[in-house]
Amino acid sequence: MTHSETLVTSRDLAEGFYHYELETPRGKPVRTFLPTGYERNYPYPLLVFLHGHGSNEEQILRLAPNLSRRNYVCISIRGTEDLGICEDGQPGYGWGPDAPCDVTVEDYVFRAIEQTRRSYHIHSERIFLAGFCEGATLAFRLGLAHPEKFGGVISLNGALPRGGAPFFRYPALRQLRVLIGHGIANSCIPHSVARSDFKLLHTAGVTAQMHTYTTTNRIHPNMLRDIDRWIMRAIDEAAVE
Repeated sequence: MTHSETLVTSRDLAEGFYHYELETPRGKPVRTFLPTGYERNYPYPLLVFLHGHGSNEEQILRLAPNLSRRNYVCISIRGTEDLGICEDGQPGYGWGPDAPCDVTVEDYVFRAIEQTRRSYHIHSERIFLAGFCEGATLAFRLGLAHPEKFGGVISLNGALPRGGAPFFRYPALRQLRVLIGHGIANSCIPHSVARSDFKLLHTAGVTAQMHTYTTTNRIHPNMLRDIDRWIMRAIDEAAVE
């Protein structure tokens, strides 16, 4: 892997993890994974990873090469709530209770996407939000509020906002795809909650799939396999429409 602490330039496109900060007063960080064999002329799908409570943008993006080393450009951003050093000795962050999505958070996400699209060839209709636990709630908020901006929402061991999901964009929600991956032994967010969320999304007209795994609130390797298959299938279906 090639590592860098600066934004990748057009002459430095090796596979690896890269870091840069958005030009804001506090310099909001964005972590990037660039796939192997990056092709400038190919419009890549973009995955935006949103970490869970007590994690950070670097930890969640480590999933990217296990998902696929060739198919996607991936980015991750840092939670807006500083939780200090966590039990694993790493700095932890969160998105706040029930992951509220205010103007500051929206601006952070959309500016990170915009900067990534300026730097790399990204397909405008293949931008996916992938949230883990608390980050999944934020992914749902963003995707349901702006269904026209995203190709889909991926929830891993997460849940819809408890304060009421923003289904006000109906019928635009019919174009949104959702993939739910949930551990059957998840004690933090029970499987029954994820199942109820799936039914609610279906009732709202959202095209949703749900898969369960023999795990707790941790990432099961098959979750990443199924994400890759789900996105590739969505791309294939869109190509023949």
